[in-house]
Amino acid sequence: MSGTHTSPSSHVFPRHTHATLPHAVAGDGCYIADRAGKRYFDGSGGAAVSCLGHSDPVVIDAIQTQAAQLAYAHTSFFTSDPAEELADLLIEHAPAGLDRVYFVSGGSEAMEAALKLARQYFTEIGEPQRRHVIARRQSYHGNTLGVLAVGGNMWRRQQFAPLLMNTTHISPCYEYRGRESDESAFDYGQRVANELEEEILRLGPDSVMAFVAEPVVGATAGAVPPVEGYFKRVREICDRYGVLLILDEVMCGMGRTGTLFACEHDGISPDITAVAKGLGAGYQPIGAMLCSRQIYAAIEGGSGFFQHGHTYLGHPVATAASLAVLRRLTVDRVLDRVTPMGDRLQAALMDRFGDHPHIGDIRGRGLFRGLELVADRDSKAPFDPALTLPKRIKAAAFDAGLLCYPMGGTIDGATGAHVLLAPPFIISDDQIGEVVDKLDIALSKTLP
Repeated sequence: MSGTHTSPSSHVFPRHTHATLPHAVAGDGCYIADRAGKRYFDGSGGAAVSCLGHSDPVVIDAIQTQAAQLAYAHTSFFTSDPAEELADLLIEHAPAGLDRVYFVSGGSEAMEAALKLARQYFTEIGEPQRRHVIARRQSYHGNTLGVLAVGGNMWRRQQFAPLLMNTTHISPCYEYRGRESDESAFDYGQRVANELEEEILRLGPDSVMAFVAEPVVGATAGAVPPVEGYFKRVREICDRYGVLLILDEVMCGMGRTGTLFACEHDGISPDITAVAKGLGAGYQPIGAMLCSRQIYAAIEGGSGFFQHGHTYLGHPVATAASLAVLRRLTVDRVLDRVTPMGDRLQAALMDRFGDHPHIGDIRGRGLFRGLELVADRDSKAPFDPALTLPKRIKAAAFDAGLLCYPMGGTIDGATGAHVLLAPPFIISDDQIGEVVDKLDIALSKTLP
């Protein structure tokens, strides 16, 4: 990798102790520049975070103004104008039934709060026996121990398994891998959704607390959307057995798939949802948990106290930044770009890679796209993980000036690989061509 690298004497604990990374020193629109002056197109938005790019003047001004006025006030003493206004705007655009917003500092915190609220809700309404959480294989819901336990990615869970609470996992809605040749997409979706009912009955209907799922699966599987009807069936099952539906929109929400909340595509409302990443667009660390008025009323009419909390809840500067981001998406209509530009990105990917011998599927919604790598298109056989293709593709793309998000273990946590793309919503037509060209260079250098 180019640029000035981390000094051996650095005291920063990096993600990987063997990595040498250039210093990022500037951001401009869709680009990040390193200390040596090399520019990289941010084709993954970091990790689907930078939806407005890296130099939005409106958001920067909001941060500076709020920091000068009030940087911090603990929520045990005060609320603040930006937190109140942001909550109002989120609920104005939220799926029907969602009524309250709990601000945290990121996605893992938002999902952890969702789990704890679900548990407290049932204790408040006199159903303390409800304790089981059901999720899906090849899901990812965060790195704290509670949500790591809920996630279904075996590689991430393995070494921490002795510390994790027991959860159970059903099949994902993964049409490319799971649909039978004689099965319609709709029937496939109903079949895998019905696994939820089977698991609820196996565990005992009055013992299940929640079902957790990403509307569009992100990092672990590469922008996998559900088939039509899948989530409507899931919603029906949850309603039948009194199970809370928790949707994790940390990566796929806040406009990434073309609607502010990803579940809008599927015509359903969750009981609890979590958002982050695009909520702050990378300008400040922030996440949020949204819950239904029914859940909030149970707490309000019961103990009155949600037994949870963090130091930076509702941080004024973070919520001011996020309020500016959300207004850019909605009032300034930046969100309106996502579907048409996503369609153009999909078309460009299909034109370049649709017949590629080692790309089996190109999928996603909006500006959230995944390319699944295969050793053989006909059999869908994956590459040998020993080839470390994701690592090599990431490095080759980086050298070409493209940030993308390749991952291994797509199929089961061990086998399979994909490349995830999640560029800023301000991407232009020319930049779509740049992404495709640079990804082509990386794939040509790394694939057999």
